[in-house]
Amino acid sequence: MITRLAVSGYRSLRNVIVELGPLNVVTGPNGSGKSSLYRALRLLSEVAQGRVIASLAAEGGLQSTLWAGPEKFSRAMKAGEQPVQGLIRSEPVSLRLGFASDDFGYAIDLGLPVPSRTSFIHDPEVKVEAVWTGQMLGRANLVAERRGSMVRVRSETTGNWRDSFSGMAGFDSMMTHSADRADGLELLLLRERMSRWRFYDDLRTDRLAPARQPQVGTFTPVLAHDGSDIGAAIQTIMEIGEREAFDDAIADAFDGATLGVSENFEIEMRQYGLLRPLLGAELSDGTLRYILLVAALLSPRPPELMILNEPEASLHPDLLAPLARLLVTASRRCQLIVVSHARGLVDALATQGDSTMIELEKHLGETLVRFADPPRWEWPKR
Repeated sequence: MITRLAVSGYRSLRNVIVELGPLNVVTGPNGSGKSSLYRALRLLSEVAQGRVIASLAAEGGLQSTLWAGPEKFSRAMKAGEQPVQGLIRSEPVSLRLGFASDDFGYAIDLGLPVPSRTSFIHDPEVKVEAVWTGQMLGRANLVAERRGSMVRVRSETTGNWRDSFSGMAGFDSMMTHSADRADGLELLLLRERMSRWRFYDDLRTDRLAPARQPQVGTFTPVLAHDGSDIGAAIQTIMEIGEREAFDDAIADAFDGATLGVSENFEIEMRQYGLLRPLLGAELSDGTLRYILLVAALLSPRPPELMILNEPEASLHPDLLAPLARLLVTASRRCQLIVVSHARGLVDALATQGDSTMIELEKHLGETLVRFADPPRWEWPKR
Protein backbone atom coordinates (compact mmCIF):
# COMPACT_ATOMS: atom_id res chain seq x y z
CA MET A 1 0.00 0.00 0.00
CA ILE A 2 1.26 3.48 -0.84
CA THR A 3 1.62 5.48 2.36
CA ARG A 4 2.92 8.78 0.94
CA LEU A 5 2.55 10.58 -2.38
CA ALA A 6 4.69 13.56 -3.32
CA VAL A 7 4.40 15.91 -6.32
CA SER A 8 6.48 19.02 -6.92
CA GLY A 9 6.39 21.46 -9.82
CA TYR A 10 3.48 19.91 -11.71
CA ARG A 11 0.80 22.41 -12.75
CA SER A 12 -0.70 23.90 -9.57
CA LEU A 13 1.01 21.30 -7.36
CA ARG A 14 4.04 23.37 -6.40
CA ASN A 15 4.84 21.08 -3.50
CA VAL A 16 2.16 18.63 -2.34
CA ILE A 17 2.89 15.70 -0.01
CA VAL A 18 -0.01 13.63 1.31
CA GLU A 19 -0.40 10.65 3.60
CA LEU A 20 -2.53 7.82 2.21
CA GLY A 21 -4.57 5.00 3.73
CA PRO A 22 -6.62 2.10 2.33
CA LEU A 23 -9.48 4.39 1.14
CA ASN A 24 -8.58 7.94 0.14
CA VAL A 25 -10.95 10.70 -0.96
CA VAL A 26 -9.52 13.67 -2.86
CA THR A 27 -11.99 16.55 -2.92
CA GLY A 28 -12.17 20.32 -3.21
CA PRO A 29 -13.77 23.06 -5.31
CA ASN A 30 -13.46 23.23 -9.09
CA GLY A 31 -9.95 24.23 -10.11
CA SER A 32 -8.39 23.27 -6.77
CA GLY A 33 -6.00 20.71 -8.31
CA LYS A 34 -7.90 17.42 -8.07
CA SER A 35 -7.38 16.55 -11.74
CA SER A 36 -3.71 17.49 -11.52
CA LEU A 37 -3.20 15.10 -8.62
CA TYR A 38 -4.97 12.38 -10.62
CA ARG A 39 -2.78 13.05 -13.67
CA ALA A 40 0.35 13.02 -11.52
CA LEU A 41 -0.52 9.49 -10.41
CA ARG A 42 -1.00 8.52 -14.05
CA LEU A 43 2.43 9.93 -14.90
CA LEU A 44 4.01 7.84 -12.14
CA SER A 45 2.36 4.72 -13.53
CA GLU A 46 3.51 5.61 -17.04
CA VAL A 47 7.14 5.88 -15.87
CA ALA A 48 7.01 2.11 -15.34
CA GLN A 49 5.60 1.64 -18.85
CA GLY A 50 8.11 3.87 -20.62
CA ARG A 51 5.45 6.43 -21.59
CA VAL A 52 6.05 9.38 -19.26
CA ILE A 53 7.85 11.58 -21.82
CA ALA A 54 5.14 10.96 -24.45
CA SER A 55 2.42 11.69 -21.88
CA LEU A 56 4.00 15.01 -20.94
CA ALA A 57 4.37 15.85 -24.63
CA ALA A 58 0.65 15.18 -25.12
CA GLU A 59 -0.06 17.71 -22.36
CA GLY A 60 1.91 20.36 -24.23
CA GLY A 61 5.45 19.53 -23.15
CA LEU A 62 7.31 20.13 -19.91
CA GLN A 63 7.03 23.93 -20.11
CA SER A 64 3.23 23.66 -20.29
CA THR A 65 2.97 21.34 -17.29
CA LEU A 66 5.47 23.02 -14.96
CA TRP A 67 4.32 25.10 -11.99
CA ALA A 68 3.77 28.55 -13.50
CA GLY A 69 4.26 30.61 -10.34
CA PRO A 70 7.40 31.73 -8.53
CA GLU A 71 9.75 29.18 -7.00
CA LYS A 72 8.88 30.51 -3.55
CA PHE A 73 6.40 32.96 -2.10
CA SER A 74 7.73 35.66 0.19
CA ARG A 75 5.84 36.46 3.37
CA ALA A 76 4.79 39.81 1.87
CA MET A 77 3.41 38.06 -1.24
CA LYS A 78 1.33 35.70 0.90
CA ALA A 79 -0.01 38.61 2.93
CA GLY A 80 -0.93 40.57 -0.21
CA GLU A 81 1.50 43.36 0.70
CA GLN A 82 3.63 42.76 -2.38
CA PRO A 83 2.66 41.65 -5.89
CA VAL A 84 3.49 38.09 -6.84
CA GLN A 85 6.69 38.15 -8.86
CA GLY A 86 9.54 35.88 -9.78
CA LEU A 87 12.58 35.87 -7.50
CA ILE A 88 16.11 34.66 -8.13
CA ARG A 89 15.95 30.86 -8.47
CA SER A 90 17.93 28.73 -6.03
CA GLU A 91 16.98 25.36 -7.51
CA PRO A 92 16.92 24.04 -11.10
CA VAL A 93 13.62 23.89 -12.96
CA SER A 94 12.14 20.45 -12.29
CA LEU A 95 9.00 18.33 -12.17
CA ARG A 96 9.29 15.72 -9.42
CA LEU A 97 7.05 12.75 -8.68
CA GLY A 98 7.42 10.16 -5.94
CA PHE A 99 5.74 7.77 -3.57
CA ALA A 100 6.66 5.58 -0.63
CA SER A 101 5.27 2.44 0.96
CA ASP A 102 6.29 0.22 3.86
CA ASP A 103 8.71 -1.70 1.64
CA PHE A 104 9.83 0.51 -1.28
CA GLY A 105 9.90 4.14 -2.32
CA TYR A 106 10.55 5.75 -5.70
CA ALA A 107 11.14 9.27 -7.00
CA ILE A 108 11.91 10.80 -10.39
CA ASP A 109 13.13 14.29 -11.25
CA LEU A 110 12.42 15.57 -14.78
CA GLY A 111 14.08 18.72 -16.05
CA LEU A 112 14.83 20.84 -19.07
CA PRO A 113 17.06 19.30 -21.73
CA VAL A 114 20.58 20.47 -22.45
CA PRO A 115 20.51 22.44 -25.74
CA SER A 116 21.77 20.23 -28.55
CA ARG A 117 21.28 19.49 -32.20
CA THR A 118 17.86 17.89 -32.07
CA SER A 119 14.34 18.75 -33.11
CA PHE A 120 12.98 17.38 -29.80
CA ILE A 121 13.94 20.43 -27.80
CA HIS A 122 10.68 20.40 -25.81
CA ASP A 123 11.13 16.84 -24.50
CA PRO A 124 11.99 16.76 -20.78
CA GLU A 125 15.00 14.78 -19.58
CA VAL A 126 15.16 12.39 -16.68
CA LYS A 127 17.78 13.95 -14.41
CA VAL A 128 17.62 11.77 -11.29
CA GLU A 129 15.79 8.63 -10.15
CA ALA A 130 15.99 6.77 -6.87
CA VAL A 131 14.59 3.59 -5.33
CA TRP A 132 14.90 2.97 -1.60
CA THR A 133 13.56 0.66 1.07
CA GLY A 134 11.10 1.94 3.63
CA GLN A 135 9.27 5.23 3.69
CA MET A 136 12.06 7.81 3.85
CA LEU A 137 14.93 8.18 1.40
CA GLY A 138 18.36 8.07 3.01
CA ARG A 139 21.93 7.05 2.26
CA ALA A 140 21.71 3.72 4.07
CA ASN A 141 18.50 2.48 2.46
CA LEU A 142 19.09 3.61 -1.14
CA VAL A 143 19.10 0.52 -3.39
CA ALA A 144 19.19 1.98 -6.93
CA GLU A 145 20.09 5.38 -8.30
CA ARG A 146 20.20 7.08 -11.69
CA ARG A 147 22.10 10.31 -12.22
CA GLY A 148 22.26 11.64 -15.73
CA SER A 149 23.12 8.71 -17.99
CA MET A 150 24.52 6.43 -15.24
CA VAL A 151 22.60 3.86 -13.19
CA ARG A 152 24.04 2.03 -10.22
CA VAL A 153 22.49 -0.68 -8.07
CA ARG A 154 23.40 -1.86 -4.57
CA SER A 155 24.09 -5.59 -4.24
CA GLU A 156 21.59 -7.31 -1.94
CA THR A 157 24.22 -9.74 -0.65
CA THR A 158 27.36 -7.56 -0.25
CA GLY A 159 25.83 -4.10 0.00
CA ASN A 160 28.37 -2.80 -2.50
CA TRP A 161 27.45 -0.54 -5.40
CA ARG A 162 27.92 -1.68 -8.97
CA ASP A 163 27.28 0.09 -12.25
CA SER A 164 24.19 -1.33 -13.90
CA PHE A 165 23.80 0.83 -17.00
CA SER A 166 25.81 3.58 -18.65
CA GLY A 167 24.91 5.88 -21.50
CA MET A 168 21.17 5.91 -20.74
CA ALA A 169 19.23 8.31 -22.94
CA GLY A 170 17.57 11.26 -21.28
CA PHE A 171 14.12 10.08 -22.36
CA ASP A 172 14.55 6.58 -20.85
CA SER A 173 13.92 5.55 -17.25
CA MET A 174 15.94 3.10 -15.21
CA MET A 175 12.61 1.49 -14.35
CA THR A 176 12.32 0.16 -17.90
CA HIS A 177 16.00 -0.26 -18.83
CA SER A 178 17.69 -1.51 -15.66
CA ALA A 179 15.05 -3.84 -14.19
CA ASP A 180 15.86 -7.54 -14.37
CA ARG A 181 16.15 -10.50 -11.99
CA ALA A 182 19.92 -10.67 -12.06
CA ASP A 183 20.83 -6.99 -11.90
CA GLY A 184 18.04 -4.89 -10.44
CA LEU A 185 15.42 -7.15 -8.86
CA GLU A 186 14.01 -4.33 -6.73
CA LEU A 187 13.50 -2.24 -9.86
CA LEU A 188 11.75 -5.14 -11.57
CA LEU A 189 9.38 -5.73 -8.66
CA LEU A 190 8.56 -2.05 -8.32
CA ARG A 191 8.06 -1.58 -12.07
CA GLU A 192 5.57 -4.45 -12.21
CA ARG A 193 3.61 -3.05 -9.29
CA MET A 194 3.44 0.47 -10.73
CA SER A 195 2.44 -0.73 -14.19
CA ARG A 196 -0.52 -2.62 -12.68
CA TRP A 197 -2.09 0.41 -11.03
CA ARG A 198 -5.59 0.68 -12.42
CA PHE A 199 -7.28 3.92 -13.53
CA TYR A 200 -10.94 4.52 -14.38
CA ASP A 201 -12.00 7.90 -15.70
CA ASP A 202 -13.59 7.10 -19.06
CA LEU A 203 -16.33 4.54 -18.47
CA ARG A 204 -18.61 5.06 -21.46
CA THR A 205 -22.38 5.22 -21.06
CA ASP A 206 -23.38 7.11 -24.22
CA ARG A 207 -25.94 5.70 -26.65
CA LEU A 208 -23.24 3.99 -28.76
CA ALA A 209 -21.20 2.75 -25.78
CA PRO A 210 -19.86 -0.81 -26.26
CA ALA A 211 -21.34 -1.70 -22.87
CA ARG A 212 -24.81 -1.39 -24.44
CA GLN A 213 -24.05 -3.88 -27.23
CA PRO A 214 -23.81 -7.70 -27.48
CA GLN A 215 -20.19 -8.85 -27.20
CA VAL A 216 -17.81 -11.68 -27.88
CA GLY A 217 -16.82 -12.85 -24.42
CA THR A 218 -13.74 -14.47 -22.88
CA PHE A 219 -12.68 -14.71 -19.25
CA THR A 220 -12.22 -11.05 -18.21
CA PRO A 221 -10.94 -10.59 -14.64
CA VAL A 222 -10.17 -6.90 -15.28
CA LEU A 223 -12.76 -4.52 -16.73
CA ALA A 224 -11.46 -2.44 -19.66
CA HIS A 225 -10.84 1.26 -18.98
CA ASP A 226 -13.92 2.22 -21.04
CA GLY A 227 -16.14 -0.63 -19.86
CA SER A 228 -16.31 -2.18 -23.34
CA ASP A 229 -16.21 -5.76 -22.02
CA ILE A 230 -18.77 -5.36 -19.24
CA GLY A 231 -20.75 -8.53 -20.03
CA ALA A 232 -17.68 -10.77 -19.96
CA ALA A 233 -16.36 -9.02 -16.83
CA ILE A 234 -19.63 -9.60 -14.94
CA GLN A 235 -19.82 -13.24 -16.05
CA THR A 236 -16.23 -13.71 -14.84
CA ILE A 237 -17.17 -12.31 -11.42
CA MET A 238 -20.12 -14.69 -11.26
CA GLU A 239 -17.98 -17.72 -12.10
CA ILE A 240 -14.68 -17.10 -10.29
CA GLY A 241 -15.22 -13.93 -8.24
CA GLU A 242 -17.30 -12.69 -5.33
CA ARG A 243 -20.74 -13.22 -6.78
CA GLU A 244 -22.52 -12.64 -3.49
CA ALA A 245 -20.86 -9.22 -3.07
CA PHE A 246 -21.77 -8.36 -6.66
CA ASP A 247 -25.43 -9.35 -6.19
CA ASP A 248 -25.57 -7.39 -2.91
CA ALA A 249 -24.17 -4.24 -4.57
CA ILE A 250 -26.79 -4.36 -7.35
CA ALA A 251 -29.67 -5.08 -4.97
CA ASP A 252 -28.51 -2.33 -2.59
CA ALA A 253 -28.61 0.30 -5.34
CA PHE A 254 -31.68 -0.80 -7.28
CA ASP A 255 -34.21 -1.97 -4.70
CA GLY A 256 -33.61 -5.70 -4.90
CA ALA A 257 -32.90 -5.89 -8.64
CA THR A 258 -30.71 -8.65 -10.06
CA LEU A 259 -28.27 -8.61 -12.97
CA GLY A 260 -27.43 -11.39 -15.39
CA VAL A 261 -25.59 -11.95 -18.65
CA SER A 262 -27.12 -13.44 -21.81
CA GLU A 263 -25.48 -16.05 -24.05
CA ASN A 264 -24.10 -13.29 -26.28
CA PHE A 265 -22.71 -11.46 -23.21
CA GLU A 266 -25.31 -8.72 -23.14
CA ILE A 267 -26.20 -7.53 -19.65
CA GLU A 268 -29.78 -8.05 -18.42
CA MET A 269 -31.30 -6.34 -15.39
CA ARG A 270 -34.37 -7.86 -13.75
CA GLN A 271 -36.49 -5.57 -11.60
CA TYR A 272 -39.52 -6.41 -9.48
CA GLY A 273 -42.75 -5.75 -11.37
CA LEU A 274 -41.33 -6.12 -14.89
CA LEU A 275 -42.16 -9.14 -17.05
CA ARG A 276 -38.84 -9.15 -18.93
CA PRO A 277 -35.29 -8.04 -18.23
CA LEU A 278 -34.00 -4.66 -19.33
CA LEU A 279 -31.06 -4.96 -21.73
CA GLY A 280 -27.97 -2.76 -21.64
CA ALA A 281 -29.27 -0.57 -24.47
CA GLU A 282 -32.36 0.29 -22.37
CA LEU A 283 -30.61 1.32 -19.17
CA SER A 284 -30.13 4.94 -18.15
CA ASP A 285 -26.65 6.42 -18.18
CA GLY A 286 -26.55 6.48 -14.37
CA THR A 287 -27.69 2.87 -14.00
CA LEU A 288 -25.16 1.64 -16.54
CA ARG A 289 -22.35 3.65 -14.97
CA TYR A 290 -23.09 2.19 -11.53
CA ILE A 291 -23.00 -1.34 -12.98
CA LEU A 292 -19.65 -0.54 -14.61
CA LEU A 293 -18.28 0.67 -11.28
CA VAL A 294 -19.45 -2.49 -9.54
CA ALA A 295 -17.67 -4.64 -12.15
CA ALA A 296 -14.49 -2.56 -11.82
CA LEU A 297 -14.39 -2.50 -8.03
CA LEU A 298 -15.26 -6.18 -7.52
CA SER A 299 -12.69 -7.46 -10.04
CA PRO A 300 -11.56 -11.05 -9.31
CA ARG A 301 -8.02 -9.77 -9.87
CA PRO A 302 -7.84 -6.60 -7.77
CA PRO A 303 -4.78 -4.36 -8.23
CA GLU A 304 -2.67 -3.01 -5.40
CA LEU A 305 -3.98 0.47 -6.23
CA MET A 306 -7.10 1.63 -8.08
CA ILE A 307 -7.77 5.30 -8.87
CA LEU A 308 -11.26 6.53 -9.77
CA ASN A 309 -11.77 10.01 -11.20
CA GLU A 310 -15.25 11.45 -10.51
CA PRO A 311 -17.07 8.11 -10.30
CA GLU A 312 -20.28 9.97 -9.42
CA ALA A 313 -20.69 11.32 -12.97
CA SER A 314 -24.23 10.62 -14.31
CA LEU A 315 -25.34 9.02 -11.02
CA HIS A 316 -28.60 10.00 -9.38
CA PRO A 317 -28.04 11.36 -5.84
CA ASP A 318 -29.84 8.28 -4.46
CA LEU A 319 -26.98 6.12 -5.79
CA LEU A 320 -24.22 7.97 -3.92
CA ALA A 321 -24.81 6.19 -0.60
CA PRO A 322 -24.76 2.69 -2.20
CA LEU A 323 -21.62 3.73 -4.14
CA ALA A 324 -19.96 4.77 -0.88
CA ARG A 325 -20.76 1.38 0.66
CA LEU A 326 -19.39 -0.34 -2.44
CA LEU A 327 -16.16 1.68 -2.21
CA VAL A 328 -15.70 0.77 1.45
CA THR A 329 -16.17 -2.92 0.58
CA ALA A 330 -13.70 -2.70 -2.31
CA SER A 331 -11.08 -0.93 -0.15
CA ARG A 332 -10.72 -4.12 1.88
CA ARG A 333 -9.34 -5.82 -1.25
CA CYS A 334 -7.17 -3.05 -2.72
CA GLN A 335 -6.11 0.50 -1.97
CA LEU A 336 -8.42 3.12 -3.46
CA ILE A 337 -7.98 6.78 -4.36
CA VAL A 338 -11.29 8.43 -5.24
CA VAL A 339 -11.27 11.91 -6.79
CA SER A 340 -14.69 13.53 -6.34
CA HIS A 341 -16.44 16.86 -5.95
CA ALA A 342 -19.85 15.33 -5.15
CA ARG A 343 -20.66 16.45 -1.62
CA GLY A 344 -23.09 13.55 -1.11
CA LEU A 345 -20.44 10.94 -1.93
CA VAL A 346 -17.71 12.69 0.07
CA ASP A 347 -19.94 13.01 3.14
CA ALA A 348 -21.07 9.39 2.87
CA LEU A 349 -17.46 8.18 2.68
CA ALA A 350 -16.47 10.41 5.58
CA THR A 351 -18.98 8.61 7.81
CA GLN A 352 -18.37 5.07 6.50
CA GLY A 353 -15.23 3.12 7.18
CA ASP A 354 -11.77 4.54 7.84
CA SER A 355 -11.46 7.04 4.99
CA THR A 356 -8.52 9.41 4.54
CA MET A 357 -9.94 12.77 3.46
CA ILE A 358 -7.65 14.93 1.30
CA GLU A 359 -9.33 18.31 0.85
CA LEU A 360 -7.62 20.59 -1.64
CA GLU A 361 -7.83 24.36 -1.94
CA LYS A 362 -6.01 26.93 -4.03
CA HIS A 363 -4.19 30.04 -2.81
CA LEU A 364 -2.25 32.35 -5.13
CA GLY A 365 -2.64 29.69 -7.84
CA GLU A 366 -1.05 26.99 -5.67
CA THR A 367 -2.80 23.81 -4.56
CA LEU A 368 -2.70 23.29 -0.80
CA VAL A 369 -4.03 20.49 1.41
CA ARG A 370 -6.42 21.78 4.04
CA PHE A 371 -6.34 20.65 7.68
CA ALA A 372 -3.21 18.54 7.26
CA ASP A 373 0.46 18.89 8.07
CA PRO A 374 2.57 17.39 5.27
CA PRO A 375 4.46 14.23 6.22
CA ARG A 376 8.26 14.16 6.01
CA TRP A 377 9.72 13.67 2.56
CA GLU A 378 13.19 13.78 0.98
CA TRP A 379 13.76 14.25 -2.73
CA PRO A 380 16.90 12.79 -4.35
CA LYS A 381 19.43 15.53 -5.08
CA ARG A 382 20.70 16.28 -8.58
